[in-house]
Amino acid sequence: MFRWDLVWQYLTLQDPNSVFLNALWTTVWISVLAQAIGVILGLFLALMRMSRYPFLNWPARAYIWFFRGSPLLVQVLLLYDGLPRVLSSLLLPAWACVVVAFSLNEGAYMSEIVRAGITSVDPGQMEAAKSLGMRFSLGMRRIILPQAARVIIPPLGNEFNNMLKTTSIASVIGLIELTGAAETYGSQDFVIFELLIVATVYYLLLTTIWGFIQAWIENRLDPNRKLKTDINQKTLAARMLGFGSPRTGGVGTITGGR
Repeated sequence: MFRWDLVWQYLTLQDPNSVFLNALWTTVWISVLAQAIGVILGLFLALMRMSRYPFLNWPARAYIWFFRGSPLLVQVLLLYDGLPRVLSSLLLPAWACVVVAFSLNEGAYMSEIVRAGITSVDPGQMEAAKSLGMRFSLGMRRIILPQAARVIIPPLGNEFNNMLKTTSIASVIGLIELTGAAETYGSQDFVIFELLIVATVYYLLLTTIWGFIQAWIENRLDPNRKLKTDINQKTLAARMLGFGSPRTGGVGTITGGR
């Protein structure tokens, strides 16, 4: 018999051991840490990938080829099971294996996202920066990357959304995140299905909250947000009051209204 009371108990975090509260926190901090490291690593890999020097370009290409071409689960298992067989002194805890594997894997994907963002900026921007006496690093930091951020942020947000769900892979090596909590504690009383539903609801909650945060960030980076806000406000006024429509050029329009 399906136990709705158990689902409600865990959804409202009323379980005595705070199982899902701790699992929820584990999922969030692993996702944030791995994504942050992946972004930083991806930035350096993108610059190496775009370098004209082969000793920088080819290692970056090989790195991206390996981590994009092999499954993330295999990479986690290589660190957790394979690394101690090669170097017995490097016996990492489960959480460390997960963070390292997720970060290295995310770095490969973020490098291509960052590279696409940088190449979307007109090359003349860097030439103009150099003509003003800026070094490459200064021009990249002050001129190129701020413009590339508008292209980078949407796929970066999607990557973090995916990272929140990818943490479920950590349950394979015994880490108690959302999926691991459902499997571990659900198997004790044969209520795995109920606890998997609880875990699914929490995943949906996390990704929904992140969706609003991502939309806010994208709006802040939109150079035309003030113009769009004014147009939306005037359009709303036109619908409610019957005047001020941008199409008619009435009171308060962009084209001539004052």
